[in-house]
Amino acid sequence: MSNDIAKSAAYQGPQRVFSGVQPTGSLHLGNYLGALKKFVDLQDDHDCLYCIVDLHAVTIWQDPKELAQQTRHIAAAFLASGVDPKKAVVYAQSGVRAHTELAWYFNCVARIGWLNRMTQFKDKAGKSSEKMSVGLYDYPVLQAADILAFKATHVPVGEDQKQHLELSRDIAAKFNHDFNAPNFFPLPEPLIKGPGARIMSLRDGRKKMSKSDPSDMSRINLTDDADMMAKKIRKAKTDALPFPENEHGLEERPEVTNLIGIYAALSGMTDAQVISQYAGGQFGPFKSELADLAVAKLSPITDLMSRYLADPAEIDHILGAAADKAAEISEPILAQTRDIMGFWRRGL
Repeated sequence: MSNDIAKSAAYQGPQRVFSGVQPTGSLHLGNYLGALKKFVDLQDDHDCLYCIVDLHAVTIWQDPKELAQQTRHIAAAFLASGVDPKKAVVYAQSGVRAHTELAWYFNCVARIGWLNRMTQFKDKAGKSSEKMSVGLYDYPVLQAADILAFKATHVPVGEDQKQHLELSRDIAAKFNHDFNAPNFFPLPEPLIKGPGARIMSLRDGRKKMSKSDPSDMSRINLTDDADMMAKKIRKAKTDALPFPENEHGLEERPEVTNLIGIYAALSGMTDAQVISQYAGGQFGPFKSELADLAVAKLSPITDLMSRYLADPAEIDHILGAAADKAAEISEPILAQTRDIMGFWRRGL
């Protein structure tokens, strides 16, 4: 067991990693460095489930004609990035009933006050909260069900999801207490994230790189060809100052910090090593070499994604087999949950 995952002294079940990605928009460099690359690293030593969370996607309107294809698109990105279906379970959320059933049970455990404190709903809804779907308000409870349907013990999370993971822990603890089932559900822990975990916009170094940003030049999509990747990096925002001499020179230079972080994450170097290599120089040569590095690392993923997307039947076969594996894990947990809660079942 790696240092990332320390076994809980209280919970004695298997240690599992769970994470989910919504099938909305194209995945980008930030998703690759912050999530997919980490997923690949984790699969060799840990029991991993990687979910395409299409139930979360429909908390806002999705075109029914496009949703399934978007799910395949995310699956292709997982596979092309190196996630191996023989090592990890890659499946669509809607294909495993435990997510929705357990979410209802947890709705009866969670408290309104807990959800009212969730800042992400307020951020997304803004002044239109009364017009938002109940699903968007309630989706942190579904997120708890996603994790605990498999008794996952660890979740790779970014800063924007830490509050939701805390809610998952609160729900698990309250369920265990209310139904006198000590340690039935684990209290999931956040996974320590490595380099490249937070990649920022190429146009604004204070904003996270996002597939919802209206400017396509703000991100490098995993579907971009080599020429487009290079163009976006060459046009990435910097400033009028030369390359910093040391890490202290990054203060108040968010765009420069971001590009150095991208170079470091793609190359396996530290920020300090990158700065030492280019210290005091102009950004033209640095951007040119960063573009070459990004193309070398990402073009094979883009090419493999294209091959997967050209064969949707193969993607569907992988997703179907994985959904069966996910059900094998979750169904006994769901049955135990129903028994603990006292629901009727045949033969009793």
